[in-house]
Formats: sequence, structure tokens, C-alpha cells
Amino acid sequence: MTCLHSPRWAHRVAAHRPYPDLPSLLAAADEATYDLSPEELAGALAEEPLPSLPAGTYAAASTALSAAYAAYEARFGHTFVICLDGTAPDESLDRVLPAIRSRLTNDPEDERAVAREELRRLANGRLRGLLGAAAQPSVHL
Repeated sequence: MTCLHSPRWAHRVAAHRPYPDLPSLLAAADEATYDLSPEELAGALAEEPLPSLPAGTYAAASTALSAAYAAYEARFGHTFVICLDGTAPDESLDRVLPAIRSRLTNDPEDERAVAREELRRLANGRLRGLLGAAAQPSVHL
């Protein structure tokens, strides 16, 4: 549940363990993410925290990002999610603000697909983090 807040997702991933290797675990996690119903996806999105701002972010940038978050939530009814794996902390604002502005132009159905993909990427990154990113002979998550 710390990787993706969905009881169904967690049960599906746990039900098939042990996994022979990390790619097998990640493939099962991907499939479980794609199989979430719209209600389950909404529940998982509701539990996601907003991306954090790097220390020392200017007040104007913080205000602009807060306004963009509010506009996104008003339009789509859930928190904006984006996977920032591999992004340096001082570059996250430069990635988040254009992404949220671009995604605000999506229709709700297209945005749900984008948000699902971002959740999938977040869950995979969290799984990798929990496992130390090292494939093991048998993953018992």
C-alpha cells in the first residue's frame, strides 16, 4: 500500500509472490495498475501527495504552482500526479509546472489515462526503492 494506495492492487501484486525476479514483479504491478477500475483509480489518486517543491523555491513559483494544482483538481477532481524519478530536485519545478499546464488541456478521459500511467511509474519506482533496485533470486514482497 505504500507503493500505490489501492487494496486491490496490493492484493493482486501480493497474490502472485514469490516473483522470480524484479522484472516479473514490475510486470505484475503494471498489470494490476492497468486493471484498476475507475473508482479504484480515483481512490488511489486521492491518496497521492502533491509533488514537493525544492527548498528555496521562490514565492511566485510556489504561488503559480499552487494555483495550477487547484485548477487541475477543480477540472479533474483529483490530485495532480507526476513521476519525477530521475529528475534532480532543483529541476522538478521546471518539469512539474509545464506538465500540469499541458495536462490541463486534456479531456477527462485522456487525463485519466495519463494519471494512471504516472501512478504506474510511481508504483514501480517505489517498488524499486523498497527492494534496493537490485533484482534478487526470489522477491517476496
